[in-house]
Formats: sequence, structure tokens, C-alpha cells
Amino acid sequence: MEQLILAAKQARQASRKLGVLSTKVKNEIICSIADGLVEKAEEILSANAVDIKNAEEAGLKKSFIDRLRLSEARIADIAAALREVAALPDPIGEIVGGTKRPNGLVITKKRVPLGVIGIIFEARPNVTADAIGLCLKSGNAVILRGGSDAIHSNMAIEAVANEYGKKAGMPEGSVYLVKDTSRETARFLMEMTGYIDVLIPRGGKGLIDNVVRNAKVPTIQTGAGNCHVYIDASADIDMAVDIIRNAKMSRPSVCNAAETLLVHKDIAAAFLPKAIEALRGVELRGCEACRAFGIDIPATEEDYFEEYNDLILAVKIVENTEEAIEHINKYGTMHSEAIVTKDYASAQLFKDLVDAACVYVNASTRFTDGGEFGFGAEIGISSQKLHARGPMGLTEITTVKYVIDGDGQIR
Repeated sequence: MEQLILAAKQARQASRKLGVLSTKVKNEIICSIADGLVEKAEEILSANAVDIKNAEEAGLKKSFIDRLRLSEARIADIAAALREVAALPDPIGEIVGGTKRPNGLVITKKRVPLGVIGIIFEARPNVTADAIGLCLKSGNAVILRGGSDAIHSNMAIEAVANEYGKKAGMPEGSVYLVKDTSRETARFLMEMTGYIDVLIPRGGKGLIDNVVRNAKVPTIQTGAGNCHVYIDASADIDMAVDIIRNAKMSRPSVCNAAETLLVHKDIAAAFLPKAIEALRGVELRGCEACRAFGIDIPATEEDYFEEYNDLILAVKIVENTEEAIEHINKYGTMHSEAIVTKDYASAQLFKDLVDAACVYVNASTRFTDGGEFGFGAEIGISSQKLHARGPMGLTEITTVKYVIDGDGQIR
């Protein structure tokens, strides 16, 4: 663990330099890294091929391998996302409040970096690049600990970030990837108070629960995504079919994909046959009332709690909007929830009473994403209520400092 302590000390020194870098220099660093990813794409893909081969030999799920897999197009997208981050307004130094007191003290509240951010994540190599870009733009050093499944891909991306970042003026120690993917290293990282300012887990429910339960370092809980789409009695059926198909099938392995479909009883006969046809290829698990529509696999209590990350969807027919809301608040993970309706009162009730970071009316849950929200890349989707909630962009990985200017005042 000595190497990790040394890296954390270097990250602390780097964070102090990053915190005062000009926006111009930070943008040049990020764009240089983006260029490097494209220029070194062949090397990154070779490393990724090793991870893919190992995952296939281990018999991991196709949805898991999809999250792991890189291509030239995906690398180009990652580089583009970095350039988008560089183009965003710099939050550091922003004046967010202030006042002049009767005694003449001038109090200014301004935005500053958090310092050193630790990120523990699973098999999504794009997270490595996204985290690097966001942390650098917000003046933070970053320590990354990915899973063993993506270690070769992550090492290749980190190598590019350090090589090309330093060319553009990135301080030594700003970006560090933990090469040891053992549980002992993860546990040690969770206990590095005094070295790491905040820890962010990204991955499945098991990883997130483990970090939140065991970390001594302050943690931002990113969300496992048990997301729902509720089809209200007044819904436009064609719109509803399009939304559930997109929410479930466009990329089932991600946290903003729908895992449960709730259907008002009064629209079930008109909606479900069309939805079932549109969801061909998805395994549907339904309540007792769904049998009448050909959904023969029974949904268990556990199904309604499950984040499948796969082409599986739980279905339930409900009496009314109130029952749908009650179901979501019981089984959901406070991530992203959607209602499809033409009824203003139902929409307002849903928006007011559903407890989630993102609540949609007549749109797919798949929009819960930093890029789609205009934040550039994201550091994660926070499903907690303190400090940050929803897609976490640049502002969410900063804090504030009060600067007080006086003229000899004493108390």
C-alpha cells in the first residue's frame, strides 16, 4: 500500500497546482489528452481486446461485455466528450454569493476544487477518460481504481492521459490509476482519510453498497438504476410504445435503462399488445393480470427490486397513478422515473410525489446523462440527496470557500 500512499501524496501536491491553473491551460491539457486517445487508438484497442477475451472466456454476460468493449467509434466519442468538457465554462473562481457587513467586512463566496477525488468503478473504460477530463477541468487530482475486467484498457487510457497531459502542462501526479485490483486495495482506498477528499463509486448495486457501507472517506453515492416507465390511462399509445422500447432496448446495460413497466388498468388492453410486439427480444416478467396479454413468466417480489442491465423487463398493471407512485417509491433506486400521460393532474402528481433524482413526463429515462443535460461528460449519476443529485458535472465536483476582506476589523 506504500505506492498508493505515495500516489495520494503526489495527488495532493498536484491538486494545489491544478487549483490555480488558468482555464486556458486546463483546456489545453484536456484537448491534448483527447488528441492522444485518437492517436493511440490502436494501442488502446489492443489492450481492450485482452480484456474482452478474458471476459468472454470467463463467461460474463453479453451486457457486461458491451459496457467493456471499445471501438474506434467509441474512442472517438470519448475524445469528443473530453473536448466538450474543455469547451464548458470553468466553474473554478466563480463568485456564487457575497455581502458587505455593517462593520465593513466584505464576504465573498466562491467556487473552488474539492482537492483529491477517488473513484472506484467497474468495467466501463470510458469512465476513466470522463473522470480524468472532469476532474482536471474542475481543478481536482484524481485517483482511479477500476475493476480487474477492464484493467488493460484502463492502463492504456491512463498512460495516454499522463503522456499527453504532461506535454500540455499537467502537474505530475494529477492522474493515477491503481494497478492492483484486489479487494484489499479497494478497502485501503476507502479508508484513506487525510489523503482523499471524496470517494465516488460507479458500478452495480453491490459495489456501491460496499463503498457506502465501508468507506471512511466521505462518499457521493452514485445510483444503481432500477428505473420505471408508467403508462397512464390517458397516454398516447404510440408515444408510450416508442418510449418504453427506447428506455429498455436502446442500451439495456446502462443505469438509466428501464427495468419495470407499469401500466394503468384502463389502457392495458390497448397498449400491452403493441408494447409486447415492440419489445420482441425482451424477456417479460409480469404480474397475475398480465397473463391475459400473453406475459406468462411470473414476476416475483425480487424482480421488482432488480436492476437487470439486460433484455429483461418486469411488468405490472396498476389501478391508478397513486399505486404507480407507491410502487416506484418502494422498489425504485431514486434514479430516473417516467410517466407517459396527457393528463396534467397525473403529470403534476407524479412529478411532485415520485422520489427520484430525475423525473420525466413523456420522455425516455435514457436522457439521464451528463452529455444529454448539457454538462459534457459526467462523473456519475448521484441518487442521494446531500451535496449532489442527478448527473454530476463540473459544478458537482467543486466546493465553496468564503473569502473575507477587512480593514482592521476586530470583534
